[in-house]
Amino acid sequence: MIGATRFALAALVLSVAVSQAASGDSREPSFLDDLVFLKQHTGVLVLKAKEGPARLVISPAWQGRVMSSSATGDAGRSFGWINRDLIASHAPSPHIHAYGGEDRLWLGPEGGQFSIFFAPGEPFDYAHWYVPKPLDTLAFRIVSRRADRATFRAEFALTNYSGTHFQVAIEREVRLLPTKAAWHDLGLPPTSKVSLVAYESNNTLTNNGTHPWTRETGLLSIWILGMFIPSPSATIVVPIKPGPESELGVEVTSDYFGPIPPDRLKVSRTAIYLRADGTYRSKIGINPQRGLGKLGSYDADHHVLTIVEFNQPAGLTDYVNSQWKLQSHPFTGDVINAYNDGPAEPGAKPLGPFYEMESSSPAAALIPHASIEHTRRTFHLTGTDPELDLIARSVLGVTLADVEHAFHAD
Repeated sequence: MIGATRFALAALVLSVAVSQAASGDSREPSFLDDLVFLKQHTGVLVLKAKEGPARLVISPAWQGRVMSSSATGDAGRSFGWINRDLIASHAPSPHIHAYGGEDRLWLGPEGGQFSIFFAPGEPFDYAHWYVPKPLDTLAFRIVSRRADRATFRAEFALTNYSGTHFQVAIEREVRLLPTKAAWHDLGLPPTSKVSLVAYESNNTLTNNGTHPWTRETGLLSIWILGMFIPSPSATIVVPIKPGPESELGVEVTSDYFGPIPPDRLKVSRTAIYLRADGTYRSKIGINPQRGLGKLGSYDADHHVLTIVEFNQPAGLTDYVNSQWKLQSHPFTGDVINAYNDGPAEPGAKPLGPFYEMESSSPAAALIPHASIEHTRRTFHLTGTDPELDLIARSVLGVTLADVEHAFHAD
């Protein structure tokens, strides 16, 4: 049986290679290419739409993360960034196993006195930064599965920089959204000129212990990160609430890894633009007073518009602060982050390269057995620029010209 499975897999790999050669285009993997590769190295689940060609591939072994998606079936473009070199090596990585994936679960905070990424008393530098194993290598159990959805669960313990112990339970459901429902969520009528895949992850964090989680000893938050394929023409867009800094705080925090040059970051009254070309390490953050519960990206070369929406509870302003230092204000963190990968220092290799769009829940002050949820929806749309422009205007409040001209002159 094992031999037959290997034979079938080898035949599938060969058929993909022949198809690529026939088309004359082997520059970018299709969804099937990525699926075949992942099946060679880990167990996966494939979700398929009840109607239409949309599909997802999920890795239960890597916290139930969505590795990639397609709007047009097996032969379609694969939207998630996958770290093929690391996965194929099966090599242990001391700090992080950056396998990739376009919807993966982490918990915050990353830095500060309540960090769960630094051991008590260690300096806040990369040499001492470690992703907690439950968020890196722990396999989540499959609780239920249907053709278009799957639910995963895990229980584990964490200790923060201040020595506070947490007993944690996570439940995570991933489901494909029907096409009509996805267009309805976007507030737009369907169009045959645009191909779409849309999915939702609903993530529940529960205090599984016997003691309440308090501000005095540190809180956790749900943190969902999506890793996507960079491009010279790709730009991240974060709509923001306009208004005075005295009321809403800064438009953007942009000094995580030092200042970002003006040819890579543009700040307007209603939107923030960040290059997503994977060549310069940079990160931005948006506070909850400015955040609107959504962000997106546009790759002009490939005519791909990606939109991320998430639930941002009104009136809640306590978000964990992930900056790598002891903090005077540990609950003035970001609701939205975006990251463009690149070398950490001249001559070094990047982690990817990739770019990320990230969202967070409020800080979770939970009594025993209480829970907090963070729901995130991802939409990938490909089609004609006039149609994509209408969507960008309606959902993100920007035109494609605004995005393309943020860093490129007419």
